[in-house]
Amino acid sequence: MPKQVPLPLEFHGTKAFESFHPGPNIQVLDTLQALSRNQEEAFVFLWADKGLGKSHLLQATCRASVLKNACYLPLAETNRFGPELLQGIDSRGLVCIDDIEQIAGHSEWEEAIFHFFNRHRENRNPLLFSASVPPAKIGIKLPDLASRLKSGLTLQLQNMNDQDKLEALTLKAKSMGLDLHEDVGRFLLRRYPRDLPTLWTILETLDYASLSEKRKLTIPFLKLQLGDL
Repeated sequence: MPKQVPLPLEFHGTKAFESFHPGPNIQVLDTLQALSRNQEEAFVFLWADKGLGKSHLLQATCRASVLKNACYLPLAETNRFGPELLQGIDSRGLVCIDDIEQIAGHSEWEEAIFHFFNRHRENRNPLLFSASVPPAKIGIKLPDLASRLKSGLTLQLQNMNDQDKLEALTLKAKSMGLDLHEDVGRFLLRRYPRDLPTLWTILETLDYASLSEKRKLTIPFLKLQLGDL
């Protein structure tokens, strides 16, 4: 497993390309797989609405990287750290920086990211950044950094339709060791909020309940466990 900088976040075992259902995002998945193999694009900027899987994909890309010492840096988790966190990681093979919008308007962070970007690219190593908005809307104040963030290939994760969400649910359940029949998955989509983070939380609740009571996932069991959620 790639070494990491000392952050309060670990790679999740299920955060792999194999556990991500791309749906309409197959081109994004193909591009990031190529990036993990150090092919084609050298700098990719991925943006998406919350809950569509961008953090999953950054961790998966980092995990799959053929380069040594790949590094995943979640800026949403760095409120206890300063820009010195970036020292030394410019020599890493692949660096994946999640939630870059978190440093917008913070001059010290913006300057540190700018210099890190230049050093890392001088070493001819690939970069993957992410945000919840496209590069032009992040609100970066440092013009040179804003320009750098627009210089690569920009990709957007698209929302899934119900069939894709059903397939994503099935894949997620499988990765958790759960057997989710199609009728149970469709019941979840009809009865409960359809955004993926809520569905993942429901699956975790059902996983715990299923293990505790040694019950299979059936519609009556879901009704009993979830009630009017």
